[in-house]
Amino acid sequence: MVASATLSHEQVASAQLNGEYSIKSEAAQPKLDTSQWPLLLKHYDKLLVRSSHFTPIPSGSSPLKRDITSYIKSGVINLDKPSNPSSHEVVAWLRRILRVEKTGHSGTLDPKVTGCLIVCIDRATRLVKSQQGAGKEYVCVLRLHSGLPDPTALPRALQTLSGALFQRPPLISAVKRQLRIRTIYESKLLEFDEKRNLGVFWVSCEAGTYIRTLCVHLGLILGVGGHMQELRRVRSGAMSENDDIVTMHDVLDAQWMYDNTRDESYLRRTIRPLESLLVGYKRIVVKDSAVNAVCYGAKLMIPGLLRYEADIALNEEVVLMTTKGEAIALAISQMTTVELATCDHGVVAKVKRCIMERDTYPRRWGLGPMAVQKKKMVKDGKLGKHGEKIEGVTPAEWSRDYVDYNREQPTPGTSAAAPAVTAPPPTEVPAAREPSPAKKAEKEKKRKRLSEAADISMADISMAETKGDEDDAEREERKRRKKEKKAAKEAEAAGGEEEEEDEEARRERKRLKKEKKARQSIGGES
Repeated sequence: MVASATLSHEQVASAQLNGEYSIKSEAAQPKLDTSQWPLLLKHYDKLLVRSSHFTPIPSGSSPLKRDITSYIKSGVINLDKPSNPSSHEVVAWLRRILRVEKTGHSGTLDPKVTGCLIVCIDRATRLVKSQQGAGKEYVCVLRLHSGLPDPTALPRALQTLSGALFQRPPLISAVKRQLRIRTIYESKLLEFDEKRNLGVFWVSCEAGTYIRTLCVHLGLILGVGGHMQELRRVRSGAMSENDDIVTMHDVLDAQWMYDNTRDESYLRRTIRPLESLLVGYKRIVVKDSAVNAVCYGAKLMIPGLLRYEADIALNEEVVLMTTKGEAIALAISQMTTVELATCDHGVVAKVKRCIMERDTYPRRWGLGPMAVQKKKMVKDGKLGKHGEKIEGVTPAEWSRDYVDYNREQPTPGTSAAAPAVTAPPPTEVPAAREPSPAKKAEKEKKRKRLSEAADISMADISMAETKGDEDDAEREERKRRKKEKKAAKEAEAAGGEEEEEDEEARRERKRLKKEKKARQSIGGES
């Protein structure tokens, strides 16, 4: 644009009329397209924003950029289990091939069954329980014992056997053969060969469903009998056979390549990060400064929240993640999405299963002004070792203003003042020492007696108090007797040692006497 100093008044006026001089509303940062981002970071821009401000900490790393040792120890394998070896044998072989400490699988497959077996390595074994309870999908080959007069009877029978079913495990099974209820979500017939009486069907079912039993029930409904000929699992939990399934030979070759050529690309293609099992969970993004506190078991509070998913329900299982896309823990939400958007304090979620190792991120708790002041007062002796108040030493302002949230707070609306004439309050057991079971039972009986005597007179109350004093006196007497008995036992043990010494001396004198007598007899004969 030409400088206004070189323009005439008419030109300036026309330029102002033709030009658009206004401040446009723009975001501080350009909009990101996160639709192609990996794992838990996919569609990150669609998460609801609680706060955009946090201090990045140079700890941790993106799941796909971990060093190879950490990558293996926090990885999962979508294995195509071969026929004949058991699931336990396959997992043990993988543990030896990869030279790791722990491996676990997502649900047992019978030796003859093939298909998806999710193998978790080291740190990922913490997710085994969540995958074992997830739904499964199978493709089964059913053999009927005789021909069907009506070919449409098989799909109708499959439709009948859907929903909640009673099942008893097969005769040859590793569990107790008791009746149980399992749910068939969906099933459909893929193919039926009338000449060979073979049918192929697909079924989506609850974990723990016996497809062998389902085939027997199909044969009974059709009236011709039937059994399972072949079975393959096509999906287990979060992974299916279309999600980069690998064989045992693939794992063996990848480890050989890394050992001999230091090429880790094959291992990285064979093993996937544990975050791939959690992509179906609703996400809550945590600030870097709060990550280690969550790893130590702390509840996630509102100040540590960055972003969250829409439609989070109360007590729903969610995944806590870092800004780099790492899974921290599985947690139970304590607030809904609406509460997360409106509340300025409170618990967001409590940890159900921690996944990340402790101290991956540095500790950032205890750095606030109150915590710093509390540490200083503990150091100066104005508070106890664990921050408890000391009578006559702790400043009155601290006692009045400080609230310890680790201790149970009185609920609002409860009155501290006691009524004029009421039942005596139950005596409190001191928290300093854990009483024995016998003492606990005695205290409980005493508390019951006092609670039942709510309407007794003041004289009865004084009698109860006297009885309590008598109980204390009896307890002291029992302690004294116990000490005396212990001292007597120790004295008896010491006396026993002296008796043993006397016995040895007696045996020695007897031996010497025999030797002397033998010498005398030899001298007399000579």
